[in-house]
Amino acid sequence: MVTSKGVGLAVPDWPTTFGYNMFLFPVSKWVGGIFFEHTHRLIATTVGFLTIILAIWLWQDRQRSWREPSDVDEQAREGSRAGRRVNQSIRNLGLIAVAGVILQGILGGLRVTMLQDQIGIFHACLAQAFLGLIVVIALMTTNFWRSLSNVMIDLKKFTPLKTLAFAATIAIYVQLALGATMRHQHRDLAILDFPTANGAWIPDTSPNTLAQLNSWRDARGYSDVTAFQIWLQMAHRLLALIIAVAVFVFCLRVWRDARGIAALRRLSIWWVALLFFQLALGAWTIWSNKAADIATAHVAVGAIMLSFGVSSCAICWRILHGRAVERSTTRFEARGAEVT
Repeated sequence: MVTSKGVGLAVPDWPTTFGYNMFLFPVSKWVGGIFFEHTHRLIATTVGFLTIILAIWLWQDRQRSWREPSDVDEQAREGSRAGRRVNQSIRNLGLIAVAGVILQGILGGLRVTMLQDQIGIFHACLAQAFLGLIVVIALMTTNFWRSLSNVMIDLKKFTPLKTLAFAATIAIYVQLALGATMRHQHRDLAILDFPTANGAWIPDTSPNTLAQLNSWRDARGYSDVTAFQIWLQMAHRLLALIIAVAVFVFCLRVWRDARGIAALRRLSIWWVALLFFQLALGAWTIWSNKAADIATAHVAVGAIMLSFGVSSCAICWRILHGRAVERSTTRFEARGAEVT
């Protein structure tokens, strides 16, 4: 909402708020754009404190084990070693999360003090990466995560599924980055119609056409556009189409090749549902001339789609990793039998 409403500088100082300690700023002054910007800072600080608490908990909770269950002695020892590796990985992810949230806070402050839109773009991209990291940590600390090591799959069919999930998720992240680049230019839409683009399927960005287009926009109070801004929005549309195909194909592949994995089935169905919702919000954003509430909803659903993609990638990786550990244990037992 801060970016959609253009109120990022409603509070001109940082880390204070109009000279007040952030937590002591009078509620009576939370008005207009100040409300959105100041609330954004308070929520960000809360997320920072929670992330620190999370990291401390992950490092101190040595009673809990996130390792694979085993029955045989040798398997138990192997499981114990695997468990220690998993625990250490989770703890390291907690530290990375703390570093990320600190960097995010610094970028937010520098965006205010240095007045650089480019910092806002990095600020937005880091926020999405942080969300993905928290999703991974949440998954890895569940009993569900441990149970995935025992899932039986056909590796030849499942490996392409993992690749597709990773490709779709990376594409969604790039799409969010493109969106952040457009949003943080703080300008009107470069293309005001949809599904066409300035009245054509492929926009003409020649100098003469741009001059006529900007003359038309000036007469209606819109800001001038460049060829780069037009093609940036076209890239956003094209990538949306690619993502739509990738998510839809992923869903079909899950129901064909991984029907027995209930978590992936549910995720794939919801991923497709969110896809259609997101496409509708994208069109609505253009038709409403980037109305703040619609644009914000578009960004929020994009973040949810990213979290679903990260979850699907993590589940696929975990299943394949569990199968790899099982094959290694089987080979170890076979060598032991030969020696005996």
